[in-house]
Amino acid sequence: MMVHKRQSRTRGQAGPAAVRLYGFQPPVGTPYGLEVTTVEDFFAQHDDWPWNPPVPGRATFHYLILVTEGELLHDVDHVTRTIAPGQWLWVRPGHAQCWHPPGAARGPFILFEPEVLMPETARLLAPLTAHEAPAVLSPHPDDAAWLQQTALQLLDEHRALGRRPLDVHHALRRSLLESLLLRLANASGIALADTTAGKGAGRGDTYGRFVDALELHFRELHRAADYAELLGCSVRTLSRAAQDATGNGVRELINERRLLEARRLLGGARWDARTVAVHLGFTDPANFGRFFRDRTGLTPAAFAARDTTGR
Repeated sequence: MMVHKRQSRTRGQAGPAAVRLYGFQPPVGTPYGLEVTTVEDFFAQHDDWPWNPPVPGRATFHYLILVTEGELLHDVDHVTRTIAPGQWLWVRPGHAQCWHPPGAARGPFILFEPEVLMPETARLLAPLTAHEAPAVLSPHPDDAAWLQQTALQLLDEHRALGRRPLDVHHALRRSLLESLLLRLANASGIALADTTAGKGAGRGDTYGRFVDALELHFRELHRAADYAELLGCSVRTLSRAAQDATGNGVRELINERRLLEARRLLGGARWDARTVAVHLGFTDPANFGRFFRDRTGLTPAAFAARDTTGR
């Protein structure tokens, strides 16, 4: 049984108002925050979940899938992506995602927590692990064979649990994972913006950590002080990092993220305004209505109607 069957639903409520947040809980005996399987095995061992019926959710860890055969459909942030052979799907922590019914897709499936990566490697991979990085990656054929072979080696080492001392086994897995990600980040055909350019190392890292935290907690944490406490820094340090990176304050970035989610849920997901208000942490639907109208010029109902009709 793979990780999903045992993932704890750490946030959210039952019913349509909740987009579940799943924590990483690999099979018993799997060391550290890394699991490797295949798409076909995942489908075979979860014949009734999570695509029957499809249920959107968010995870606190990374999903990385290489499609080697067939075609994979997967929703990322409410957009259906089609992943063809040779392409990689990367679902990052905090992304809203939803599985489609299993098809003929085949290929390695890697799940890992951000903390698995060494700090220096994580810094080098920041543009690729950023929330806004592309969900579908198409490396040049010159890189594709090496990437696939390394992914298969990682899968083989993951299945070799017990053949070597545990610390050696995990060191090999992490080394293979980091090699794979570094090559993928620098493969021909992969165009990524340098999200740390022009920033001091410490401040850029603070902003990156804030973005990751925001994606996981924007529904329940709405103050700059909440995120400063979560990140272990002062409000002033966080505010300067946000201002340097975006030109906006922390509160404005929080509100932008809440507004983006409201648009998605009122439009494509067709949620009603009261449900969206509860989901985003508004204690009074009227307050949500004012929040939405002040920023869009429309009431939630008017926005939903316009989005439905395409006007």
